[in-house]
Amino acid sequence: MKKLLPLFCALAFISQSSFAAEISALQALAQAEFKVLSEDLGSAFSYKPVTPAEPLGITGFDIGLVVTGTDMEKSSQAWSTATGGDTISTLIIPKLHVAKGLPLNLDIAAFYSKIPTTNISLFGAELRYAILEGGITMPAVAIRGAMTKLSGVTQLALDTKSLDISISKGFAMFTPYAGLGQVWVNSTPNVGAVLTEESFTQRKLFAGGNLNLGLINMALEADKTGEAKSYSVKLGFRF
Repeated sequence: MKKLLPLFCALAFISQSSFAAEISALQALAQAEFKVLSEDLGSAFSYKPVTPAEPLGITGFDIGLVVTGTDMEKSSQAWSTATGGDTISTLIIPKLHVAKGLPLNLDIAAFYSKIPTTNISLFGAELRYAILEGGITMPAVAIRGAMTKLSGVTQLALDTKSLDISISKGFAMFTPYAGLGQVWVNSTPNVGAVLTEESFTQRKLFAGGNLNLGLINMALEADKTGEAKSYSVKLGFRF
């Protein structure tokens, strides 16, 4: 895992090196541009579970490296203005993600991210409860509450909160899953009276699959939060 972390970060760095930039010129945006950028960033930064609904169990862990790419076409020009850099089509976010099973069908999880070529750091956490833990014939159903928070950007404070419900059913080593929910985004510019806070909600839909090969665990997930689509891949261990 320690050897994979530099690789994932290097891939993210290579993917984004052409638009290396820091969010440092929000004052150059109009309010409408700031809202569009906040919507795409809210989608990109919101919690992505990349995991089935079934609980891990009291001894279970899920540890992985996640890379998420989010479509930023709608706010591409606003990103360029806010960073003084090039336009952007996809924002790549690498994350270290850790989940732990608890008693009573509860799971907790958290992630940390430092996005290469930018001044963006991000962290988040979730608490999930499996209403149905699933079995040979029954699917698992879980509800989740999650939050994320941006750090490292002096001019912008952005956080998200989300609630979702998901369902999954295992078939041997493969477990497909899907879910829906709601995301609440608060985006506050720190540039004086030039811009004002944007607070809004976004609908969330996601689906994916988890493949556990014993020594290695892989997961893929597609997500649509608001109007922006995201795709995530996770590589790690789940036991």
